Amino acid sequence: MPRHPSYAPSVSGMSSSLYSALAERLASRPGEVYPLHVGDTWMEPPEGCRMEDFRVAEHPGMHRYAPVQGMPGLLEAIVERVRAKTGVATERSQVLVTTGATGALGAIIGGLVAPGEEVLILAPYWPLISGIVTAFHGRPVPVPFLDCEGPEALVAAVRERLTERSVALYLNTPNNPSGRVLPRGWVEALAELARREGLWLLSDEVYEDYVYEGEHTYARALAPERTLSSYSFSKAYGMAGNRCGYVVGPEEAVAQLRKVSTHSFYSAPTAAQLAGERVLRGPGDAWVARASARYRDTGTKAAARLGVPPPQGSTFLFLDVSAHLDEGGLAGLLERCVERNLLVAPGPSFGPFPHHIRLCFTCSPPEVVLRGVEVLAEILRG
Repeated sequence: MPRHPSYAPSVSGMSSSLYSALAERLASRPGEVYPLHVGDTWMEPPEGCRMEDFRVAEHPGMHRYAPVQGMPGLLEAIVERVRAKTGVATERSQVLVTTGATGALGAIIGGLVAPGEEVLILAPYWPLISGIVTAFHGRPVPVPFLDCEGPEALVAAVRERLTERSVALYLNTPNNPSGRVLPRGWVEALAELARREGLWLLSDEVYEDYVYEGEHTYARALAPERTLSSYSFSKAYGMAGNRCGYVVGPEEAVAQLRKVSTHSFYSAPTAAQLAGERVLRGPGDAWVARASARYRDTGTKAAARLGVPPPQGSTFLFLDVSAHLDEGGLAGLLERCVERNLLVAPGPSFGPFPHHIRLCFTCSPPEVVLRGVEVLAEILRG
């Protein structure tokens, strides 16, 4: 007999709140608030690349559907950028424009992971990746790496969790939430492991431009035959609301991803693609240079006030607060924060980290962020 109408078990157990049930309370509190739990930027996109800069008269059809793969001009601009950045031969057929990197990773998981198969995820991780794998009926397998002292230890940690159901390995560098930049030797070791074990390598590179210490390593340059790399205009150019990103990988794999994207979001927003092409061909690099300098300055000051090393990249600090927890645990600390108009993201959103918190140092203007950091420092000291 048909089952009674219900919900997919893989989804019904997922949390509907990514970070904190306390967020709604912050909106109703008087005085200045510090929403340091949100991974966004206070900066507007470059002038000339904002939605207000596009008119139907200059762009007929800008409110119609775009081609499912992406608009030709944007595809060409992406190909030129990827070739220059990675040194890897790239053609339009290897690119898919998506609804942000979230849409890119959804298409990747939907196209490559069968129900019940496992995706090894370096942890801490961007929190949506675990939910995306689960939503497509796969199994996310966290691989903690913060305590690894070298590539050998990292490879050993991955091998320990490998099973016959493992099909892919996900890495995010510069890392959200830890601010770590994986050294080249570590990425090389992961690429070689993926090749030996027959794994797809899923490289989340949305913070590629925000490296303050060390150098970003493009995984696709090391294993192009099995790497799918995701990128985002959201993080690169302050365009989170536009919902536009892209994925680059082997032509055959991208063709499968296109099937998933067509049957989920169909195509990325047309106006967002126009903005994406303009920013790549215009003021994007100069904007990134200014943003990166400001981000680095704020992140360094925030880290110094909290007594932790400065971030190597991305826009986050990930703090072990175990020494500052009382009988109320992490929930009690989060409650004390919201009482002071401050929100930070709880560690369990990013993997098996019950004693950590994440803060974003770019979500508000620097002076506001640093006042919020001062509040957090007082709470931790108290």
